[in-house]
Amino acid sequence: MTQPTHAPAAGVPAIEVLSAQKTYPNGTVALQPVDLTIQEGEFVTLLGPSGCGKSTLLKMVAGLLEPSDGRLLLWRKPVQQLHESTQKMSFVFQSPTLMPWATVQANVRLPLDLAKVPRAEADARVAEALELVGLAKFANALPRALSGGMQMRVSIARGLVVQPNLLLMDEPFGALDEITRHKLDADLLELWRKKKLTVVFVTHSIHEAVFLSSRVVMMAARPGRIVEEVRIDEPYPRSAEFMVSSQFQHYAKHLQRSLLAASQHTDEEHTA
Repeated sequence: MTQPTHAPAAGVPAIEVLSAQKTYPNGTVALQPVDLTIQEGEFVTLLGPSGCGKSTLLKMVAGLLEPSDGRLLLWRKPVQQLHESTQKMSFVFQSPTLMPWATVQANVRLPLDLAKVPRAEADARVAEALELVGLAKFANALPRALSGGMQMRVSIARGLVVQPNLLLMDEPFGALDEITRHKLDADLLELWRKKKLTVVFVTHSIHEAVFLSSRVVMMAARPGRIVEEVRIDEPYPRSAEFMVSSQFQHYAKHLQRSLLAASQHTDEEHTA
């Protein structure tokens, strides 16, 4: 049997979440204390219903939200000190958030312009990123000329252009049709393999989680918390045939039962 194209590296973890929690000023507990370690090279998916804290946890890892208590480390350093490291991180949001007046090339180049990267180097990196996502021929197009799936590819290219080690993705394909979504999922796995990335991916979709992940972290709501971790011990690359295999169905059924059990437990607590 073919083995995974790149297994998680031993040594310093890419991410350590150490009893991190989030309570908002109005008293809402968005996330109970969470402990989670993610090794370099893993593709970890945060799965669960709306309100379970998936995006909150992802944004805390990115440094976009401060935890109310606990710590988050990237390569054993506080998130805020990442700029002092040789490691880099990118965040891909739910919507493409493109500048409608700017070309695809200019949209992808934005992080490099902000970092004052020399134009010749920036243009070369933009060309490489657009080639990776299959949009090299659309460098001079405006976002309005692109489909939703193509706009999301531009957003991914903008994340890749900084040459990250860690890619955080907050349900980037949720608004797309099933065919486009599966194509982008397959392309994302290829990018993960080629660039040897560590990826943390948020989704509501059990099938997407099983297809993509080396590990699935199941979360439940009210308050947000981790209830189970499931390793998807299947080889990469994964094709469409994997999605109709008995192994795939086994994982999907297990996660469906886990999600249902967590939801029922939550409802009982909520009405108690």
